[in-house]
Amino acid sequence: MQAIYEKFSQENINKLKKVIDQLKDTDGSLIAVMNEAQEIFGYLPIEVQQFISEEMNVPLTEIFGIATFYSRFTLKPSGKYKIGVCLGTACYVKGSAMVLDKLKEKLGISVGDVTGDGKFSLEATRCLGACGLAPVMMINGEVFGRLTPDDVEDILKKFD
Repeated sequence: MQAIYEKFSQENINKLKKVIDQLKDTDGSLIAVMNEAQEIFGYLPIEVQQFISEEMNVPLTEIFGIATFYSRFTLKPSGKYKIGVCLGTACYVKGSAMVLDKLKEKLGISVGDVTGDGKFSLEATRCLGACGLAPVMMINGEVFGRLTPDDVEDILKKFD
């Protein structure tokens, strides 16, 4: 459990401890605690999972199983700007894979990764509900549509 104290701020650890103390005796509270932990830390690293396991007396395997089953949880940190490129049918047919390839090239990362400076993370998503604008990507909730690979560089510059 010592690893959490070496990696994260005491303030964030105290926030998580408070949440656990409030919820640990409530049936079915594990997912609620995990949600709060992800809000506090931005993701669920193993050190946080171990802390929850020990504080709530729940096997680490159960926590890890939940964290990897539900897409809501992430085991990797996200970038300041979260990019999601739609690979749903309409977007894919209209070239979203080429947009994704251009993003990977420009950012120097693969899907699921974060740039070295922590600025961007890149995900391939399913339908974003903007099929009429296909192909589409979203950055922190802002939708960019009717994309071509040539649009990528200018869009990324908006987030400098």
